[in-house]
Amino acid sequence: MFTVLLVEDDEALRLTQSLYLRQEGFDVLIAADRAAALEALNAKPIDLVVTDLRLDQDSGLDVLRDTRERQPSAEVLVITGYGSVDSAVQAMKEGAYDYLTKPVDPEHLVHVLHKALERQRLRRQVSTLRDQIAKETGLNEIVAVSAAMKDVIEMIEKVALSDATVLLEGESGTGKELMAKLIHARSDRAGGPFLGLNCGAVPETLLESELFGHARGSFTGAHKDHKGLFEAADGGTLFLDEIAEISPNFQVKLLRTLQEHAIRRIGDTKEFLVNVRVIAASNQNLTQLVREGRFRQDLFFRVKVIPIYLPPLRKRSEDILPLAESFLVRLGNRMGRRKPELSPAAQRKLRAHGWPGNVRELENTLERALIFNKGDRIDERDLMVESCLPTACEAGDSIDSWHMSLAEMERKHILTVVRQCRNNKVKAAGILGIGYNTLWRKLKQYGRTDLI
Repeated sequence: MFTVLLVEDDEALRLTQSLYLRQEGFDVLIAADRAAALEALNAKPIDLVVTDLRLDQDSGLDVLRDTRERQPSAEVLVITGYGSVDSAVQAMKEGAYDYLTKPVDPEHLVHVLHKALERQRLRRQVSTLRDQIAKETGLNEIVAVSAAMKDVIEMIEKVALSDATVLLEGESGTGKELMAKLIHARSDRAGGPFLGLNCGAVPETLLESELFGHARGSFTGAHKDHKGLFEAADGGTLFLDEIAEISPNFQVKLLRTLQEHAIRRIGDTKEFLVNVRVIAASNQNLTQLVREGRFRQDLFFRVKVIPIYLPPLRKRSEDILPLAESFLVRLGNRMGRRKPELSPAAQRKLRAHGWPGNVRELENTLERALIFNKGDRIDERDLMVESCLPTACEAGDSIDSWHMSLAEMERKHILTVVRQCRNNKVKAAGILGIGYNTLWRKLKQYGRTDLI
């Protein structure tokens, strides 16, 4: 049974309306003024509020504001015998569901109340769905204790409701994909799909097909029409990670799509309009790549409409321990065990580490600790932090390195990192802050086919 709060200063009208609503199956609370309405709002959950606009010395708009403050999920219907455009506009601006003028037909009143309940039900479903998505993706566990991350979240809340292209910049492991999902979840596109692609992980020959799709028979193995990610993400958001990794030739095609909002499948003559918001990400400095001629300037300005920089974990040390606690809860739940405590020594070790792999490295470190330690306390010895980073002298930063060219220093540094990571190129690429394909090309350029 739904509860209706009826606020009406006319006793006869209050009685007849309450009787009719009760006959229609509503649980009705009555109030003659704002004070009585406040008492009812504080007493129990209310689904609907029906209030007269003029209540002797009070105003129905005050009742509306009280309801928004105390029970924001309740729908409010404002009724008055003094119909005016100004009061109607004000009531709707402040959150009223509808605005009716006296005399109100009882059947019409009940009809409007049921419509209000339907909207309330849909809003609750959307809220539940968003909470579920947030829980599954970790959005409900985003930690922003530091001023730097608070600024990032504030920026995201501002840009989410626009359709502008966003460029997320930051080192590998700083959480760019999670922030892209947060932008999507806070946007009007939250009900649509969120699809992502790591541009550095897809061979260039397949990238066009992945994004734009292909027509049947367009190449060997194309046995049927294939939708690309731009089409599949229609009405939603497409996240292009490591956008710096795409070739100059493909940059031209992507630029046209962003300008025209249209794509053409490989081997097709027809164009498809797409309604997609693009969020791009890069762990490389795109501005520098533009200066070096490795990234098109026109695409750079098309992608970087709203830039958001995600600071590395070492630059926001206040977030380390809160993040660790959040990860321990999530990982513990996944493993079906209670969250262990971090000893003071473990906390000191976490704060002291440089976290070159950022948030991703912190999560991996804690997951290893939980796998090997089944107890209720994580100690310093349980935290096996990454140790494959080269030292300063290994990277060529010695007193004799000043005479090396920049290219030679880069070569020595890349080969040192690959060696220290025991030829784990995925890990090495993450530490170097470049894409896997870029690392592969570098090794080939250096003639180190033994490492490919």
